[in-house]
Amino acid sequence: MIEYRNNQPLEPVEIAHVFEASGISRPTKDIPRIRQMFANADIVISAWDGARLVGVCRALTDFSYCCYLSDLAVDVTYQKHGIGRELIRRTQSLVGEEVSLILLSAPGAMAYYLKVGFSLADNAYVIRRKC
Repeated sequence: MIEYRNNQPLEPVEIAHVFEASGISRPTKDIPRIRQMFANADIVISAWDGARLVGVCRALTDFSYCCYLSDLAVDVTYQKHGIGRELIRRTQSLVGEEVSLILLSAPGAMAYYLKVGFSLADNAYVIRRKC
């Protein structure tokens, strides 16, 4: 049975492992950067199988108008069991219905986000990071 935890401090090495096991691209060799990414988040929800971190969600929000879902990662061996959907649901529950949930999708995950209730926005812009 998967256990979900809100804003529990996480070990950056464990987070990096989930990123690597999920297939998404993050700076997993830069542990100080992973630590800072999660230390500065407003919402962190983690999914656990016993003592093993198997999923993580990180969001930045003002809790009144918008919430940027920056990371959603589930270990590939745990995918297709509703963990990602539950991480999203719990994030929405924390911010409320008046808050828009926004994310940038990896190309390979576009169909997934449509399946879990997101709609494609054609009015987004981004200045890409240099590294």
